Amino acid sequence: MGLLVTENLRVDIAGKCVCDALSLSIDAGQIWGVLGSNGVGKSTLLHTLAGLREPGQGSVRLDGHELATWTRADVARRVGVVFQDNPDPFPTTVLQAALIGRHPFLRAWQWESDADRERALAALRAVGIDTLADRMVGTLSGGEKRRLAIATVLTQAPQLFLLDEPINHLDLHHQIELCKLLATYCRERNTGMVMIVHDLNLAARFCDHLLMLFGDGLTRHGTADALLDLDVLQRLYEHPITAIEDGPHRAYIAL
Repeated sequence: MGLLVTENLRVDIAGKCVCDALSLSIDAGQIWGVLGSNGVGKSTLLHTLAGLREPGQGSVRLDGHELATWTRADVARRVGVVFQDNPDPFPTTVLQAALIGRHPFLRAWQWESDADRERALAALRAVGIDTLADRMVGTLSGGEKRRLAIATVLTQAPQLFLLDEPINHLDLHHQIELCKLLATYCRERNTGMVMIVHDLNLAARFCDHLLMLFGDGLTRHGTADALLDLDVLQRLYEHPITAIEDGPHRAYIAL
């Protein structure tokens, strides 16, 4: 039984079909990449998988139960979401923001424990911003805020990660380091992960499964090895793509 299972799922937005009759299982230890052109509804689908919007048809099950039957607190204890943009409307320090990841596990009016703070500091350390723990979030750069968003969901320690462009705003070094961190975390702790990615090479390197959205309701999903086919990719992006082989490495290039 998968961590998250969809059956005949249909998702629509503004009269446009994002996916139709989508049935897939996201299992523990798997890393799924969601690919597709801008505007095809990748974020909308991710929000539906998180239970933040109703599907048009079909069902989403979490741990074998209909997602709609869980309370939001129960979902938050199991599913961690990183949105495409993370506004910071309230003044808070970096450490306080990371500790939000522990809030689903606290009772009303309960303060975070020393163990919670240690967990948050370890997450900040893992993404390389522990020295900024006392800084106000509003003073961070875009890339630092992105790393804080990842640290917050690591502090939460969910069974399933749903990540909307998690490496957005990051330089090349931090893109690779954060992808390594997430992949290692997923496999060592046997969690599931779904992330929207725009870089084919990062998807090929770090994702073992792919879900492709073609923009007309049509989808394809399966192992990355099976789907990283030039004909499929060119249809997906409506753009010519080639691949360069270098020993065990393969790089995809838009022409």
